[in-house]
Amino acid sequence: MSLVVYVAAAVFAAAALLLFPGPRTALRDPLTASTCVAVALGACCFACSAPATLGAVNEATGIPNFGAPMTYSVISAYSASLLVLLINWRGGHPDRIRRMVTRIVAAYGLLIAAIIVTFALADAPTERLRDLDTYYARTPYMREMIVLYLAGHAVCAVIMIVVCLKWARTVTGLLRWGLWLIIWGLVLDAIGFELAKIIAVVARWSGGDLDWLSTTVAPPTAALGAVICSAGFVLPRLLPAAHAHWRSIWDYRSLEPLWAEVQAVATAPKPAPSWWQLPKARLQWLELSIHDALLQLAPAFDTAVGQAAYDEATALGRSPKEARVISEAAMVAAAARKARHLDDSTALADQDVTAGRYRLDAVADTKGLVQLAQALPHVPSADESRIHH
Repeated sequence: MSLVVYVAAAVFAAAALLLFPGPRTALRDPLTASTCVAVALGACCFACSAPATLGAVNEATGIPNFGAPMTYSVISAYSASLLVLLINWRGGHPDRIRRMVTRIVAAYGLLIAAIIVTFALADAPTERLRDLDTYYARTPYMREMIVLYLAGHAVCAVIMIVVCLKWARTVTGLLRWGLWLIIWGLVLDAIGFELAKIIAVVARWSGGDLDWLSTTVAPPTAALGAVICSAGFVLPRLLPAAHAHWRSIWDYRSLEPLWAEVQAVATAPKPAPSWWQLPKARLQWLELSIHDALLQLAPAFDTAVGQAAYDEATALGRSPKEARVISEAAMVAAAARKARHLDDSTALADQDVTAGRYRLDAVADTKGLVQLAQALPHVPSADESRIHH
């Protein structure tokens, strides 16, 4: 069982690292901070609840079952962090958010204090790493400690399910998908963990033995439910960024033909970004380099070349917008070929061309540059004959 919970803890820890933008950013953004805290506490929950961890903690402290109140306190803190995260995620007036967060922290702070006090008052000399909840279900004060942590976690699950159900009806897109992941994760947690634990404990109170529900069913179900629930919080925040980086990769590759055409005259800062840098940073460098090269080529843009390409493109059935991009691509290609025939690209400024300094429409944004790059293969071959040597 330790392996199962350690894997769940590793998943949570990885998610926390992906979400953490840095101390300064996290402190300025309550949503980011609460998300990172909730996911990190989720990782702590599973790491603490592993039998191997419990045994090590008990041995280190010299107190049998000391790991139990530690784990139950972390679970209660995790429950509180989920509610705080939900409040920050929904948003609202800052004063209202502050009041609600304060109440939750105070309530679960008292719950954690009660868990610690009841354990201190209890007599639990026999170490139980897997079945403590059922083994001590009828022991004074241990019984109350077990009920307290289960009740605190159950209240959190019920509140979140109700709020997320109401919220999911009013939103769309990734947020809606995230809310439904949270709901299904919480339902799985409520049935597979809470209900299984409660039935096993109540069975002990009645003199029965359904310990397998607590020891075999509850741990893996809780791990799966928590992972699904956390995915609901994390994915709506990670997917847009992942999509942006994927788009940056696509744009970078799309711009490579244009860069190959004009890089001979670029004077942008060197060296190029390393392969391990984020796609967005690599794309920004490439755009900067292309803009710099186009600025160097501007004196050699020949509108006669562009007009010829425009006329040929429209004759082939291209729309005016497509034809205009092709005409600009033709001017860029012609100017780049001319630059490659000169010993010094700065001499382009002294060339006698028809248009002077033509301003390209396609350089306004990334989309325009991509369209310019995609238009290069459609530049009429006849353009070369119009190059002024």
